[in-house]
Amino acid sequence: MAKQKGKADGETLFGAYYQDIYQERWESLKVALIKDKVPITYTDGLIQPYYLDEASVLAAKLLGVERGETVLDMCAAPGGKTLVLASSLHGDGLLVSNDRSSARRARLKQVVKDHLSTEDQRCVQITAHDATRWSLHEQNRYDKILLDAPCSSERHVLHDPKALAMWSPSRPKRLAITQFAMLAAALEAVKKGGYILYSTCSINPMENEQVVEKLFEKRVGRFTIMESTQVGSEERKYGSLILPDRGEGRGPLYFCLIRRDV
Repeated sequence: MAKQKGKADGETLFGAYYQDIYQERWESLKVALIKDKVPITYTDGLIQPYYLDEASVLAAKLLGVERGETVLDMCAAPGGKTLVLASSLHGDGLLVSNDRSSARRARLKQVVKDHLSTEDQRCVQITAHDATRWSLHEQNRYDKILLDAPCSSERHVLHDPKALAMWSPSRPKRLAITQFAMLAAALEAVKKGGYILYSTCSINPMENEQVVEKLFEKRVGRFTIMESTQVGSEERKYGSLILPDRGEGRGPLYFCLIRRDV
């Protein structure tokens, strides 16, 4: 009985929370989130295809990685975006692909091994650092940084009865604190004139544009928000969001392109 009550409470809280954000749109968005994703086949520069959400490819390519650059993928597992970034280097440059979780890092290593040529694998260095503390050991090093931050992943929650039963409004609040710490660390780790792409698969403004807004409050005058609209994306105060109900099933994916100025 207690388990059933917990499940009902989680579902009720979750629905009311996102209903408040999306108003009359919530029901259609919820239906789109519950539908199974239809991944695309990504093959550019790979030795075998990798299947992932098209929105993830669009976001990773928005970073504009070029041959010879030094790039950081701060939260890289399972590895789809790392493949997009690595293939953009064309065997010349360095991609540091990081994930703190040993299990996720093992999967990342396997994805890299299975999909990249030997030449491209030489450009990839897999690490296990705490992304929130990155700037303590590296500053002003990277030309480009992808921060695909851990997030609420509401699409996953809706597909997982246990996760839905355990959901509470405190979860996005905790995640937003971690996300900001990672973004602030990325701002120190990127070179002046370099770029950060901040992204999540959350639909929650607290984890998306409000994290960037906090960066404006805490690091005023140090960066510029760049144009980041893509096909099917919706503009937010800062950055853009692809939602599956209006993005032909793609997403959800929030992304914001940031240039460090000072």
